[in-house]
Amino acid sequence: MKMVTVAGPPSSGKTSVILRLAAGMEEKLGVVKFDCLTSFDRQRYAEAGVPVQIGFSGKFCPDHFFVNNVEGGLHWGRRQGLDILVTESAGLCNRCSPHITGVLGVCVIDCLSGVHTPRKIGPMLKLADVVAVTKGDVVSQAEREVFAFNIRQVNGKARIIFINGITGQGAFLLGKKILAAEDTDALTDRRLRFTTPAAACSYCTGEIRIGKNYQMGMMRKMEYGE
Repeated sequence: MKMVTVAGPPSSGKTSVILRLAAGMEEKLGVVKFDCLTSFDRQRYAEAGVPVQIGFSGKFCPDHFFVNNVEGGLHWGRRQGLDILVTESAGLCNRCSPHITGVLGVCVIDCLSGVHTPRKIGPMLKLADVVAVTKGDVVSQAEREVFAFNIRQVNGKARIIFINGITGQGAFLLGKKILAAEDTDALTDRRLRFTTPAAACSYCTGEIRIGKNYQMGMMRKMEYGE
């Protein structure tokens, strides 16, 4: 079974890209979506005939939630008889990086987010194998080129593919990259490409009061000038 991790900022078009990808492939594709609080994509996947499982991290760190549950997602995909398993990390912070060594990593980012956005995104873009750029049809060619240049400044090794989430143009190229990737038989002992955010403090355990008397554990303070 092929596996691919798909990440990107909120509303960048990740689900639309995955649906267009599924529509253009003969292989059986399924999705495990990791979100924080809620999701309205189950119906979209169901209407397209795409098997899907959705998990919500709630108060738990989304990155840690992903690591805790991604292996179970692989087992689910195998039971479903999938040819391709896509994990979608939706709406996570720009610090997060759900990419796994030896598993194709895709970052979805949209042109309307601003030409400098690629420089503001962390490991999910810097360590991706493919950067899928959406909404390029609503900006000029010059803006697309500047956007692609800024992506290359952050990640010079990734393949940049412009994908239209409405027409599906470009999804075929992404599909070829996925089919060319190695199979993923197991995730045990594989490594994340980057460390997860670390914190174990009073606010992690439910504290809501402000003040140094309530701040314990892993803390990081700013130094303010005069």
